[in-house]
Amino acid sequence: MKNYFVFVLGVAYIVAGVNHFWHPRFYTRMLEDWLPFAAGLVIISGVAEILCGVGLMVPATRVWAAWGTIALLVAIFPANIYMALHPDKFGISPIALWARLPIQFLLIWLAYIYTK
Repeated sequence: MKNYFVFVLGVAYIVAGVNHFWHPRFYTRMLEDWLPFAAGLVIISGVAEILCGVGLMVPATRVWAAWGTIALLVAIFPANIYMALHPDKFGISPIALWARLPIQFLLIWLAYIYTK
């Protein structure tokens, strides 16, 4: 099951990464008030998500990709906190945005499973 689930995770990260290019404005709104070069950071994080997703699906790169995924999830966590603190800016329920924060820890744990 673990070997199949990694492909679900991989595809999810690839789709999330591609979404940075489909809807960049959504992501830049998370950053522009407090980080410089928001558009560039959105591109970098989108590419990183795609690379992590592909890397998780390739056995030879899985461990490195899992560590990269953990690093990425930690790096983007402040943006998720920002969203929760400013729900009016995103048109998403504040409850959903706050509920999303603990899910980040679940995703970190799921990535950690593949670091061994």
